[in-house]
Amino acid sequence: MAETHFTVVGCGAIGGTVGAYLARAGVGVRIVDTAGEHVDVMRRRGLTLDAPGGSFTVPVVALHPDELAAPLGTVLLAVKAHDTMGAMTRIAPLLGPDEAVVSLQNGLCERTIRDVVGAARTIGAFVNFSADFIEPGVVRYFGPGDFYVGELDGAVSGRVRSLAEVLHTWGDVRTTDNVWGYLWSKLAYANMVVATALADEDQADLVDGYRRLMVALAVEVCEVAEREGVRLMAFHGFEPDLYRRGGWPEIDASLDELIRYMRDHQKPRSGVWRDLAVRHRKTEVDEHQGQAVRLGEPHGLRLPLTRRLVRMIHEIEEGVRPMSRRNLEELTES
Repeated sequence: MAETHFTVVGCGAIGGTVGAYLARAGVGVRIVDTAGEHVDVMRRRGLTLDAPGGSFTVPVVALHPDELAAPLGTVLLAVKAHDTMGAMTRIAPLLGPDEAVVSLQNGLCERTIRDVVGAARTIGAFVNFSADFIEPGVVRYFGPGDFYVGELDGAVSGRVRSLAEVLHTWGDVRTTDNVWGYLWSKLAYANMVVATALADEDQADLVDGYRRLMVALAVEVCEVAEREGVRLMAFHGFEPDLYRRGGWPEIDASLDELIRYMRDHQKPRSGVWRDLAVRHRKTEVDEHQGQAVRLGEPHGLRLPLTRRLVRMIHEIEEGVRPMSRRNLEELTES
């Protein structure tokens, strides 16, 4: 990966944060977003990142999707999971044979990208830091977390090492020979996070108050990953192997660490909560939790809690179920 040119597709929380740090470091970067006002503001006054070390604003090349043109360089894809195929439809015809798409998304979006442009032009990434889109032209970053990049086949290639080096403009970006292990672990962790969106309260408090439910939700996804032959990876207090096979004293101690991390390093409420309570838009549960359910079926795994969680989130989306702790009680009893 000799080039230092990037195209960031999706300038929300994650894409905006990474794009801002790349631009500040003088790396060639173009930013593409479907939100017209967001693009227009960035063109007029730049992209502002409200970060723990102090806010800064950087000039960026901001584009509407229909303005995207080759060459793309390395594409950092940071759109919502349900927008992946639409974004890839635009990207694929413009992507050069030696260019690649790096998914900065939650879930298993690498599978979709791979199906469109092939595994050789797909790079996986595990991104675990908190950020929020605040208003057109402004993204808030809550501080360092985890960031790994890796080839889908586990090779630690030269292009992945080069990618990690350039992305150090954000912070400590590492390579991994098991990116699928991180992605599946985060999908299991996401089951817990999505469940906290059932109530209008801070996620750390809800994980703390419903520990056994949260672990059971995570374990359902872990079981699918194991059947798929994935070696799960631990991160910041989330220990999937312990949840599967450990005793409750050890699990409680692990949850204590996770809850401390959530309080100290993450935004109080999840992105799913924000989609439901603030932005009133469709969540990603069908692409994330729903995909785990679909992948579990050939293995004879039903994921009953995950299925029920997806239905409850849809009911909140549709306005027929209020956010309440009662939802968590109901999920526990199901």
